[in-house]
Amino acid sequence: MRLQCEVEVLNRLLPSCGLRGRGRGVRALLSLGRPPGGCVHLMVCTARDRAGVRYKVQENVERFFTRFVEEGKATVRLRDPAVDVCLSKANASNLKHFLSAVRLAHQGADIGALSLSALVPAKTSEVEKPKTKMIITSRRDYPLTKNFPYSLEHLQTSYCKLARIDTRVLCLKKLRKLDLSHNHIKQLPATIGDLVCLQELNLHGNHLESFSGALCNSTLQKSLQFLDLSQNKIKALPIQFCQLRQLVHLKLDDNELIRLPFKIGQLDHLRFLSAARNKLPFLPSDFRKLCLENLDLFGNPFEQPSPLVPNIQLKIPLTLLEFAARATLNYRIPYGCHLLPSHLCEDLEVAKTCQCGSACLSSFIQITVTMNLHHVAHTVVLVDNMGGTEAPIICYFCSLDCYSQFLDRYLQSNA
Repeated sequence: MRLQCEVEVLNRLLPSCGLRGRGRGVRALLSLGRPPGGCVHLMVCTARDRAGVRYKVQENVERFFTRFVEEGKATVRLRDPAVDVCLSKANASNLKHFLSAVRLAHQGADIGALSLSALVPAKTSEVEKPKTKMIITSRRDYPLTKNFPYSLEHLQTSYCKLARIDTRVLCLKKLRKLDLSHNHIKQLPATIGDLVCLQELNLHGNHLESFSGALCNSTLQKSLQFLDLSQNKIKALPIQFCQLRQLVHLKLDDNELIRLPFKIGQLDHLRFLSAARNKLPFLPSDFRKLCLENLDLFGNPFEQPSPLVPNIQLKIPLTLLEFAARATLNYRIPYGCHLLPSHLCEDLEVAKTCQCGSACLSSFIQITVTMNLHHVAHTVVLVDNMGGTEAPIICYFCSLDCYSQFLDRYLQSNA
């Protein structure tokens, strides 16, 4: 005898600590049968586990819960092992007949007249596979009264007018792709970082004003490969952003960015970068380290480079703090919050690098020079309507000597 329905197995008593534990509802096929010479068993077969799990029935049922049997729901509580087999979404008539057979088997009654099936693995065609993809593109289709399937790997909820991310979504630990585009989301919860398998996150067309540094310190560091933050209201990304080192695709178009991440060169897996139609006046010095396949910086108000008009922040003689910071970085001396105050560690994280390779903290000379973007990208979208592929990039110098050497080379090349 077989019955196909949604089955959820609950461990009523975990032997180690006496706590209740909850299983996950799956579409399964229940079989009640008796192997040759054995007792009657209840088998639960799923698409992934076709061999199924067997539970002894005779004198092993502690209680039947049948209050909602007319709705296709019931629970069979077993003694050994101490589990509850919860059934739902079943045909009410079939469920009643099935429970009667289980009750007779438990009582040890003569059930020879019942047509029991052999305990064999269920066919794939008989069992519905767990749902792995769900696409919702309107508010009226958004589920308000029931949970998302735990088996989801791809979830899209676009055009649903969501003001925040649903906490039920944050429980889907198997999610690999999450598309929340075209909503009204203003803030991201740090718990997105608990989605340990998340590879793609699409937040295009929302109302975001920032991207949390806590997300950059989460497990997303190891999993996130695609991030779309285009068409939001973000003005700057946190220092920690470049810890998302598995990023391959990054879309930042149509925001209000006034700068790109200072250490963007650390994104050594990044191959596709678009930050068109922002407010970028220049590119960070670390931009030179990128190795891209496609780059789009069209429509930014880039300033004219000014190699002959330096911004001099150089202090002579250098302060003791500057000396110590340079020595720590140049000689690669280990540091951390267990050794230094946190604000000093933060300063060291954003230290500049001179053209000679030496570090400088707050004492430096800054200029902007022109860089052809083909030096960092194979394909470059034109920067402006004039057909240009060049943009200004910041350069730092740790001393007057370094700046003087650069100036001599620059004047000679333009003579």
